[in-house]
Amino acid sequence: MNPIQGKRILLGVTGSIAAYKTPHLVRLLKKNGAEVRVALTRAGADFVSPLTLSTLSEHPVAVEFVEGVAGSLWNNHVEWGGWADLILVAPASANTLAQAAQGACSSFLSAVVLSAKCPVVWAPAMDLDMYRYPAVQNNLTCLAAFGHVVIPAATGSLASGLEGPGRMPEPEELVQHVAHFFAQKGPARGKKVLITLGPTHESWDSVRYLGNRSSGKMGRALAEAWAYRGAEVIALVGPGAEEPSFPSIRTIRIQTAEDLFQAVRAHFPQVDAAFFSAAVADYRPARLFEGKHKKNGESVSLDLVENPDSLAWAGANKKPHQRVVGFALEEVGALERGKEKMERKGCDALFFNELGHKNAGMGAAENGGFWLDGTGATPVEQRPKEALAQWMVERALFDWKWNQQD
Repeated sequence: MNPIQGKRILLGVTGSIAAYKTPHLVRLLKKNGAEVRVALTRAGADFVSPLTLSTLSEHPVAVEFVEGVAGSLWNNHVEWGGWADLILVAPASANTLAQAAQGACSSFLSAVVLSAKCPVVWAPAMDLDMYRYPAVQNNLTCLAAFGHVVIPAATGSLASGLEGPGRMPEPEELVQHVAHFFAQKGPARGKKVLITLGPTHESWDSVRYLGNRSSGKMGRALAEAWAYRGAEVIALVGPGAEEPSFPSIRTIRIQTAEDLFQAVRAHFPQVDAAFFSAAVADYRPARLFEGKHKKNGESVSLDLVENPDSLAWAGANKKPHQRVVGFALEEVGALERGKEKMERKGCDALFFNELGHKNAGMGAAENGGFWLDGTGATPVEQRPKEALAQWMVERALFDWKWNQQD
């Protein structure tokens, strides 16, 4: 469940060159399920067309208090301020920031902000020296003291040709800030969750390794699904796997099963739950060939030794309030083996899937199988891993009585 889904977001656009990014921002907000209205200042309309924003938002864009032929349309700033679940001013110019901080009102957007019944988020965008100017920084501090959220300006190339802070964050990042704002009120708020994802690589010389086809997609989806519901997430990410992306997700890269084991030992004691979705190598080479091993016409034998078992360690060392979820990939018809693994490794639940299903499992975009817990085996139909992660998180929230919604 995307935390933006169904939310009403009022986007304020002011006079900054960064306004050219706002059509993309509107599209992304709507793609994530939000209803969007846009209030545009007169200076903002010099940089982006009201028609463009109206078309993309599917709502009229407000620029003036009175608009239309012969002043036939009155934009009610009080109604606009009461409509939104969140006001996002992006880009926020120095002028509009100053008006809001001082309670001044010379634009429709400023009137909406002063009338707001909802939180206000600011994304400043201006040139380097303007952004650093003491009065601008004082205004940002003042707005934060009012309870508004101020997103720090990004650093990079500016329209003036200078380099430094002052850029509006990219639309994708702004959407994540908005999602994070709503997620903090989610049913898993206050909880910490550890996710392991991706493969491990076990080197046998300086350039080669033993590995597997895991993409990390399942774990990435789980990390984001928990973050969307307000949890603080630690993601232990194996080599080659794409990192999950969300402000409340902390990513730690690992390479080997030993790396993973040490990271689990360090972080598991601080979390409320852990999902072990990584495809961890059971064995590693007993010794490492020096340099790159050359072919010489003879066979090469590798002596393998067992790797430490992070899942079993967590299951044996969990505290009464902690929950552990394992993952198992087995041959078709080996469900009993999954049940035995769940009990042997001290799991509260285990997701079991079988080899051989079309377009499913390791490296694929979809998966399905059985959710095993103390109540038995629940079949889970094959579906995209993002949807499967949502199902797992909702199941865990219900089973563990974590839903804190009033």
